[in-house]
Amino acid sequence: MNKVELLGRWTKENSEELYGIKNWGSGYFSISDKGEIIVTPNNGRSASGVSLMDIISGVKDRGFDMPVLLRFENILDSQISFLNNSFNNAIKTLGYKGTYRGVYPVKVNQQQQVLEEMTKFGQRYHHGLEVGSKAELIAALSLMTDREACLICNGYKDEEFIDLGLYAVKMGLKCFFVIEIPGELDTILNRAEILGVKPNIGVRIKVASKAGGYWAESGGDRSVFGLNMSQVIGIVDTLKEKDMLGCLKLLHYHLGSQIPNIRDIRSAVLEAARVYSELIKEGAAMGYLDLGGGLAVDYDGSSTNFSSSRNYSVEEYCADVVEAVMNVMDADGLPHPIIVTESGRALVAYYSVLLFNVLDVARFEVFDVPDTLPDNAPEATANLFEVSKSLGIKNIQECYNDALYYRDQIREMFKHGNISLRERSVSEKIFWNIISRIAREKKKMKFVPPELENIESAIADIYYCNFSVFQSIPDSWAIDQLFPIMPVHRLLEIPSRNAVIADITCDCDGKIDNFIDLHDVSKTLPLHLLNNDEDYYIGVFLVGAYQETLGDLHNLFGDTNVVSIRINDDGGFDFVREIYGDSVADVLSYVEYDTKDMKTGFRTIAEEAVKEGRITASERREIVSSFDNGLRGYTYYER
Repeated sequence: MNKVELLGRWTKENSEELYGIKNWGSGYFSISDKGEIIVTPNNGRSASGVSLMDIISGVKDRGFDMPVLLRFENILDSQISFLNNSFNNAIKTLGYKGTYRGVYPVKVNQQQQVLEEMTKFGQRYHHGLEVGSKAELIAALSLMTDREACLICNGYKDEEFIDLGLYAVKMGLKCFFVIEIPGELDTILNRAEILGVKPNIGVRIKVASKAGGYWAESGGDRSVFGLNMSQVIGIVDTLKEKDMLGCLKLLHYHLGSQIPNIRDIRSAVLEAARVYSELIKEGAAMGYLDLGGGLAVDYDGSSTNFSSSRNYSVEEYCADVVEAVMNVMDADGLPHPIIVTESGRALVAYYSVLLFNVLDVARFEVFDVPDTLPDNAPEATANLFEVSKSLGIKNIQECYNDALYYRDQIREMFKHGNISLRERSVSEKIFWNIISRIAREKKKMKFVPPELENIESAIADIYYCNFSVFQSIPDSWAIDQLFPIMPVHRLLEIPSRNAVIADITCDCDGKIDNFIDLHDVSKTLPLHLLNNDEDYYIGVFLVGAYQETLGDLHNLFGDTNVVSIRINDDGGFDFVREIYGDSVADVLSYVEYDTKDMKTGFRTIAEEAVKEGRITASERREIVSSFDNGLRGYTYYER
């Protein structure tokens, strides 16, 4: 039986199971007794929680329109503590003699507020930053005050980039240049000599280990960045010749952004630890082993090695990493290095929630099949009618194939003028009645034919929502990344409609039709019927990683409004910061329009209309004012 067809009283437990919130929410998100999603900081260890509907009321009272991106700074604080404490506990339990130093990759979410809070909350753990461009380095240098934290410089580096990093070393920061391509070493050494600074050098290697998932190509012999073993030896020999091997202090690799299988992680750690050991034997100073990113987020809550999940906990990840490094070092009689990881996704994903309202619904209507057809009905329509009458569980696949065949035949007849529009309308009513009945009957089948697995999506409602997929959750469109999506209220009511979500970009790709499911990917999302004169709100969760900075200006939809929330111990909450989303003028300036010139041009056009007698002078004033107001307005739908 389909969950949304469950008879009897619908409870919050039914909604918890249907949307899987207990599996992916990590204690931060749950459902209240009122049927609303509540947010609880500190992984649910705190007794206080805040309803998203209360926050929405506060947002609206302050004059903000949907869509809005909520950032919960308590959750970021909690995730930083959780990762660092998990590593520190593993180090203590296993007797590891080194320490842990996390760094946050700025590229995961470069927003100023995110970096500001990352450095603030991370300071007690000496949690640093990783940068991959000159702009990211400048942003990091403006915020880093902790001289115990690591500043890792990856990416392609010009002289100006290198000079900034060397100045950081001169000021006492632990700044490392990670060599991605062999030619970088000469430039680093040359600028270091000119500025009189001893650089901290690292090398990035291409590990043979590869991981599954979307980012499999980040690792392996053919990964874009990193050195092969011959090139690493070349770096070592060059540094030896220049008597600077003591500057080589760090080994780095990157396996991928979301590694779902712990076996892949452990395999890469063992390989890198062996290379680290060999570099010490070559005479390099070393001291830091940077294992890159890869700590995954369980987006679908399945706890498997599916690409949108992970088959390990954070505690298991930390213990496996520490144990693997320790075993290699102990076998070779070497000191335990400082372990560095570049976990970004796992830190910031939970931090942000995208909220939007539903504007309209296109409901799939099931029409009744007439008892009889007119005597002059086309033969193909009559055949389709017979399929409808004979449909049963035993011949379901045969009827499905026949229905498709006759539907296509009728469409071809219409294109050639052999049937009328009204006759085609009758046949389509019969066809969609057949499809909807097949979707119901399919649930009774023990083994569902592949052709029928996703038939529900063909008869799903379309919920038109006030947001842009391309701007706010581009990975959903680009790589079919799954995010938890669900209504944030009315969760004590049966969600009786199966739906797909469309944005307001008027683009056929501007939709979401893949949703999390505990056992597979669902093609539809259970939602409620809209109530008249009542907004219906949907949340997209775990969107803090990459989505804010990957988003583009498709259809010139800009950044959404952003509200930062701090949840208090007494169950109240504060609006810590409010950032208005882009205006129309903002996004036009991003694509090289001069809004002053635009205003002048429009006024000229309006004046020409006055001269031609099309509008009056007072109408011109009203029209120009409307144009100016439009430039100042929000790019999304405003009520």
